[in-house]
Amino acid sequence: MSWKKYGGTTAIRSSQSCLCDKALAMYANQRISADLSRRGFVTGMAASMLSLILPGLASAQRISPPGAPASPVLFTNFRLFDGKSSTLRNGLSMSIDGNRIGHIANGQPASTDGKTVIDCGGRVMMPGLIDMHWHALLAALPIATVLQADMGLIYLAASGEAERTLLRGFTTIRDAGGPAFALKQAIDGGLISGPRIYACGAMITTTGGHGDFRPVTDIPRTTGQISKLETVGGFAIADTEDEVRLRVREQFLQGAVQIKMVGSGGVSTPRSPIDMLTFTEPQLRAAVETAADWGTYVLSHAYTPEAVQRSVSAGVQCIEHGHLIDERTAALLAKNGTWLSMQPFVDENDAVPLTGPSREKFLEVTAGTNSTFRLARKHGIKTAFGTDLIFSPALAARQGTMLTHLSRWYSGAEALRMATAANGQLLALSGERNPYPGKLGVLEEGAYADLLLAEGNPLEDLNLVADPDKNLRIVMKDGRFYKNTLAA
Repeated sequence: MSWKKYGGTTAIRSSQSCLCDKALAMYANQRISADLSRRGFVTGMAASMLSLILPGLASAQRISPPGAPASPVLFTNFRLFDGKSSTLRNGLSMSIDGNRIGHIANGQPASTDGKTVIDCGGRVMMPGLIDMHWHALLAALPIATVLQADMGLIYLAASGEAERTLLRGFTTIRDAGGPAFALKQAIDGGLISGPRIYACGAMITTTGGHGDFRPVTDIPRTTGQISKLETVGGFAIADTEDEVRLRVREQFLQGAVQIKMVGSGGVSTPRSPIDMLTFTEPQLRAAVETAADWGTYVLSHAYTPEAVQRSVSAGVQCIEHGHLIDERTAALLAKNGTWLSMQPFVDENDAVPLTGPSREKFLEVTAGTNSTFRLARKHGIKTAFGTDLIFSPALAARQGTMLTHLSRWYSGAEALRMATAANGQLLALSGERNPYPGKLGVLEEGAYADLLLAEGNPLEDLNLVADPDKNLRIVMKDGRFYKNTLAA
């Protein structure tokens, strides 16, 4: 089968090219205003097309998101949390030039000619939040719907949830498994509103590993047989080193930024015990080596000491979860400089209602949360913040609430540093594959203009981030306003 490129992006199958051409022509012939985009028409049309045209969206007509500033912006009269400091700075002004921070200076500039001046009224300016473990296509629908629905419905739901994610103050997410490539391109292209997405593509697992949601009718698997759920990119099964390399390269071909391997069992996959081991060390190393060939890194889903140790020995640079690690494993993570991307699960309110083995596994995970965070602090492990909220829009709305859970182990400043500057450092491990190579998670000259203006002081009261509708007065991403309640 032949392949064709559109707009310099990853190629799509020629059998889909006629659909892409028709879709792009339709958009080129329509004059859609930013006001209509705000009311959701563009969002719905774009999302319904995603499952058809996939990576071709980058060449579609660009539609400016709502509130794109017509001139450079100058913020004055705010208190600054820059993502790295433990205290706020006062008496500053900050300019936004295009999608970057132009300058941060003491006092009011002598001249404001040509700039839109926004008096922040003494409120706190902070970087946009970053969620290191989000599933953009799994957050808004129940698992039964995700496993059975047409992909068009899934993308429609995901596009709406992407906008809500952004308005909660999360301007960047790392998508830890799922076919989020088209969604990312639609957001980057201005077709819909949403956060920056660092996409992993399909999480790569073994037969029977976490993420293997195949019905028993798809078993036994024969050479070359691909299940429907694998075809749409929900997961990829690899049982040999060569298959690992193949599946990893397939994700990069589609636009993956980093690779997610499944190193142990998981909660939501009913037939994978949480203590099981999946890939051998050589198989994990095959993924790490292939990712390095592409200039980026591997994250590994792993809960138990054995799974984490095997992943670290194979060269994995980021562990996802790790809720059941012990002292020895914590010391190993610290010694190797391996990142621990933790989700602060504290009780059953942090998951959809579970029954049977899945509930038992989740209770085991939550029981280990306190111990792992204490070990992370004791050993100085590089720790990132993520939420992993899936299969419920009501649960997804608790994204900020999950951040407040960190107050059990960290100060407000420490928790916010984790969700901003520290997460930005982890994202930078993607190296040559980084789709947004500027600075993220910090407010400093030259960094991306991703910022929030908050009522109150979240360093002193972290609970403010749990109610973004009330407490976030401005949400800006890439120098564009997505919420601005201070506008005249």
